[in-house]
Amino acid sequence: MPKHGKKYRSLKAQLDSTKIYQPQEALEWLKANAPARFDETFELHLRMGVDPRHADQMVRGVVVMPRGMGKTVRILVFADTEAAEMAREAGADYVGLDDLIAQIQGGWLDFDMAIAVPAVMGKVGRLGRILGPRGLMPSPKSGTVVQPTEIKRVIEEARKGRVEYRVDKTANIHIPFGKRSFETEALLHNLGAAVDSVLRNKPAASKGAYIKKAYLTTTMSPSLRVDVNALTALRALA
Repeated sequence: MPKHGKKYRSLKAQLDSTKIYQPQEALEWLKANAPARFDETFELHLRMGVDPRHADQMVRGVVVMPRGMGKTVRILVFADTEAAEMAREAGADYVGLDDLIAQIQGGWLDFDMAIAVPAVMGKVGRLGRILGPRGLMPSPKSGTVVQPTEIKRVIEEARKGRVEYRVDKTANIHIPFGKRSFETEALLHNLGAAVDSVLRNKPAASKGAYIKKAYLTTTMSPSLRVDVNALTALRALA
């Protein structure tokens, strides 16, 4: 385990480990006590009451943050012929097929999101070992394998603040939802959208408490546990 720096340890010492914060209170504390000089990312971490070993209890989804994510997204589209032209018109940063596959196999990965049309997945599939572990592999489940007519919509969502999430093998979900420079109101709005998406994607097989615990943190700060009921109430903002 990496050791935390002096600023982190100092902030951690200020917190009451037994306290459960209200979402707005936690956001304001994190904004006021930033240990880093850069514009840190706010993150929501959820301890879920599901068993990810069972396919019918998997939780995954996509949320478009209503107030954006405060970052520039470099978008690559695997397509050819007319679909490639549609991707260029939609504003994709990189469009191609065999040429891009060769570049990626050579070690190039200067993009943040990859989209593909179904017709080319036979070729794109060979990149699974490279793109899969980095979360960049196009997939129907994540909404990044789409028909040509859907390319424009997915690119527009990505520009606005499209975030994919899924429960990991330890039954946790991690969702970035904004930057420290955002106003608290904007962070609450995005947080409400994230929570709403997780609740709407509750598996039918999930029994008992769906969200067991919730925490808010930033890239470099300690995490603050927040009240789950107050957090779920934010879905009204979505």
